[in-house]
Amino acid sequence: MISIQSQVAYGCVGNSAAVFPMQAAGLTVTAVPTTLLSNHPHYPTARGRVLDPDLVADLLRGIEERGLLETASFIVTGFLGSPEIGAVVAEFVVRARQRNPAIRYVCDPVMGDDDLGVFVANGLPELFRDRLVPMASHITPNQYELELLAGKRCRSADDLKDAAWKLRARGTDEVVVTGCVLDDTPKGDIETIVHAPNDLHRTVSPRLSIRPCGTGDLFTALLIVELSKARRLSDASARATRGVLRVLERTRTSGAMELQIVGGASIHDRKRGSRRDETVNA
Repeated sequence: MISIQSQVAYGCVGNSAAVFPMQAAGLTVTAVPTTLLSNHPHYPTARGRVLDPDLVADLLRGIEERGLLETASFIVTGFLGSPEIGAVVAEFVVRARQRNPAIRYVCDPVMGDDDLGVFVANGLPELFRDRLVPMASHITPNQYELELLAGKRCRSADDLKDAAWKLRARGTDEVVVTGCVLDDTPKGDIETIVHAPNDLHRTVSPRLSIRPCGTGDLFTALLIVELSKARRLSDASARATRGVLRVLERTRTSGAMELQIVGGASIHDRKRGSRRDETVNA
């Protein structure tokens, strides 16, 4: 398992949110940073920087030299920091696929959100849309990011289907959209929606009164954990959604600003929390 995304000294975003849950589930994780920051940028101050693309390329070459491309089952990418790093990662994924056709690439196209807008460097949205997303086995955008990728507003189930089909026509195999509020989503709830061949699966959960960073990074990590067990994507997505909800409930109870991933009950394999799982004809 190769995880390429941001890293922070304090808090739980990027690899700092994703690596431990995957390791706790028994996966061997090689974590490659794209940033080294003191904390995520939504605090008043943040120290550190986006890494030089040559350094990221060198780290990726190093893990190739250890033979990890031949043995890894998944590559996941999240926050990339710059379009130059994005280009390095795209070339790495191409090499990985050439040497190990069975490897699965999970792309979390981290670009923005409804309340924040686009928060990545110029050029990254286009790089995700045109290079990385078409190569992906699975993508995990939030609703806002899906709209950016598809170039259309997605506020109904039919809109979301159309957007997902558009991305799949470019090469993406399967689409999982997080943080969805559609026109028929129950008030006070939020959905995770899977679009795969002949499958539109909706998992509805309560929207809690907190908004910590890193929930998308955590969700993608938990999704990979479940996919590694050969679960169907809709089941894997529902289980990952429940895991994120458990962490959010723990975070709310503690009053913390950062995700409380460690401590309390396990975030894995306990079926409770979601309001509804529903599969409809795609």
